[in-house]
Amino acid sequence: MSGMRFNSVLLDISGQLDAGNLDKLKFLTRDVIRKKEAEDVETGHKLFELLTERGLLAEDHTDYLSTLLRKIHRDDLADKLNSFHSAFGSVESDLDATERAKLDAASVVIAENLGRNWRKLGRKLHLTEVKLECVSKRHPTDLEETTMELLKEWRKSRGAEARTEELIQALRLCHFNLTADKVEGRLKDL
Repeated sequence: MSGMRFNSVLLDISGQLDAGNLDKLKFLTRDVIRKKEAEDVETGHKLFELLTERGLLAEDHTDYLSTLLRKIHRDDLADKLNSFHSAFGSVESDLDATERAKLDAASVVIAENLGRNWRKLGRKLHLTEVKLECVSKRHPTDLEETTMELLKEWRKSRGAEARTEELIQALRLCHFNLTADKVEGRLKDL
């Protein structure tokens, strides 16, 4: 069912791409789609099929296409794709209320204290460079919002397995011990 909805969203996005948009997308993907294959692409959904075959596009992996759409200044289409991804990725309802409260509190403390080192934490949390780039584009000038977005992406990727202990461990691996201590202190107050 969600596969059909996802394909429907992709088809809708494809229908809103003009020839100039498609040419720009083919140019941006030339490192993953050979020139001969790109010459055969005449529609957006054909391009999306090739990206899917290469593992760069799936229901739970829309960041690459979203980044491409933003690079060609089609933020409206990227937002449409992200809206689907947000609805699809809301696995967090499987978390119990206590763990969700802990994660929310930890996220606030980390956002207030991390600053411009958010990428380092993102890498320790095993987020891809594409995801990190998408996060940075969403809030380019507000570090707290960027960090909150980073943690939201991590929580989405971990789903019901997201735990505050994993966040604290990642902070310590990055040598952000003061922030880790503040998170632990905040969690004791809960």
